[in-house]
Amino acid sequence: MPNVLTEDRFSGAGHYIVSEANGYRSREQGVVASGSGKIRAGTVMGRLTATKKLKPYTPGASDGSEKAIAILYEGCDATSADVRRTYTARDSEVQAGVLQWAAGVTDSQKTAALVDLAALGIVGR
Repeated sequence: MPNVLTEDRFSGAGHYIVSEANGYRSREQGVVASGSGKIRAGTVMGRLTATKKLKPYTPGASDGSEKAIAILYEGCDATSADVRRTYTARDSEVQAGVLQWAAGVTDSQKTAALVDLAALGIVGR
């Protein structure tokens, strides 16, 4: 029997982008905080107040990650070490239906996060 290969259509860097500003104006680089685990491209991110490091958006937290501020451009494994990665920070259109969310994020929390992102010019379509 031949091997069956499956492709994860959500694993490619920037797969969620519909359009963005010229050049790389929509993107920045930052550090994903150690302990965040394995994170897929397209994950909505917050920023820790104390360290300014990125962490997956976590509604109900009080460490800064409760406010959506970015979308991770490329996946990473930040389980045991900080990882430097590119993220979408502003002026872009994204496919809202393919964004990745931390476990347990409700539809109303996703809507609130999309409002936070829209204030930065990251518009979900």
